[in-house]
Amino acid sequence: MKERNTFSSNLGFILSAAGSAVGLGNIWRFPYLAAKDGGGLFLAVYIVLALTFGFTMLIAEVAIGRKTKQSCLTAYGKLNKKSGWIGVFGCVVPFLILPYYCIIGGWLLKYCVIFITGAGEAATADGYFGSFISGYAQPIVFDIIFLTATALVVYFGVEKGIEKFSKVLMPILLAAVVGIALFSLGLDDVDGRSGMDGFKIYVVPSIEGMGVKDIFFVVLDAMGQLFYSISVAMGIMVTYGSYLRDGDNLVKAVNRIELFDTLVAFLAGVMVIPAVYVFLGREGMSAAGPGLMFVALPKVFAQMGSTGMFVGAAFFVMALFAALTSSVSIMEAVVSSFMDRFGVSRAKAAAAEAFAALAIGILICLGYNALYFEIKLPNGTAAKLLDIFDYLSNNILMPIVEIGTCILVGWIISPEAIIKEATKNGEKFGRKALFVLMIKFVAPIMLVTLLLGALGVV
Repeated sequence: MKERNTFSSNLGFILSAAGSAVGLGNIWRFPYLAAKDGGGLFLAVYIVLALTFGFTMLIAEVAIGRKTKQSCLTAYGKLNKKSGWIGVFGCVVPFLILPYYCIIGGWLLKYCVIFITGAGEAATADGYFGSFISGYAQPIVFDIIFLTATALVVYFGVEKGIEKFSKVLMPILLAAVVGIALFSLGLDDVDGRSGMDGFKIYVVPSIEGMGVKDIFFVVLDAMGQLFYSISVAMGIMVTYGSYLRDGDNLVKAVNRIELFDTLVAFLAGVMVIPAVYVFLGREGMSAAGPGLMFVALPKVFAQMGSTGMFVGAAFFVMALFAALTSSVSIMEAVVSSFMDRFGVSRAKAAAAEAFAALAIGILICLGYNALYFEIKLPNGTAAKLLDIFDYLSNNILMPIVEIGTCILVGWIISPEAIIKEATKNGEKFGRKALFVLMIKFVAPIMLVTLLLGALGVV
């Protein structure tokens, strides 16, 4: 039997897993939700959930991977034959996400180019972003470039590709995030708004005008954000866990991933919210998703004067790095699954997944022009083709995968099996009682609620 690839060090695993966790969800989704959901209230709820729900699911998935030495598609079935369906669903999630994630990565690459070349002011024009994504050639070309870069890293494997790539990019990414966050805090505007005023909106809890139902939806938003932030339910942490060496401290590694991701998510809000508040006011903070990154922020950079193009270029390069580290992990989850299940080489698995992602990606790009249509999703939102892929993967399949994981760990193989794997070298498991309570009772209830919310039932 061929020896399985491993990370060369615990640090390599932590940086690679953190690179997966720190992606576009942190940069464009976290700031918007924090601004929408009462600032510090959302932060407080998110941190509590990260330390409880997030920790539980991270430990479970990483331990499943290391215990079985298998990627997502085959790991669950190895633990329990009747639970193999969880791995199938878990593999479908990254397969659906990769095509549209690379498209968005291509959008970032486009904005990097225009800001680096000094043409960023053009991006402030009304309709610029819509005109770009509805074009036929450019979105596909930039998608191909981004997808190719992702595939090359995955092709070179675990230690020489993913780990080496993460060790270089993650320190640069963190330095860029801190630098832009400090710059954003120091901003002032002629109308009297300052970066610190925006920071207070971000971190000070506010329940003004909120009822019990509103607070309940803040909790759902925060839990949904955790999926984006810590990369659970995507097959990624199971796959990366399978590359973790038996002698490495699993609990400590998970704690550091948890800390790193929460820190970067918080700093993403510090980067974005104060700057948007200073130049666009409270109404500018209502922009969500692509609208925040590709419409609102270019307007902010344009109003910064001569420094705006430099700051804009730094921001989009940083966001591109974050997107790349995440897309690599998404693709690796599928490629590793193909290798484990079908016994194919890494080169063949990477090529097959790249071509599949490209074919689906082209269809999604055409969803903004030749194949344009909109449907209303069960949660009430209007959706184009890209939105449908996002909804199916993130709102439906990911909660189902985690519900299945909770049932498997909590009631079939027992939480003790995971605890034993996590402490096999004599490590301390500081939140053992919390883990058992969460995996058996609390997390399944929360996940079912989240799923029902996505289906429009609650």
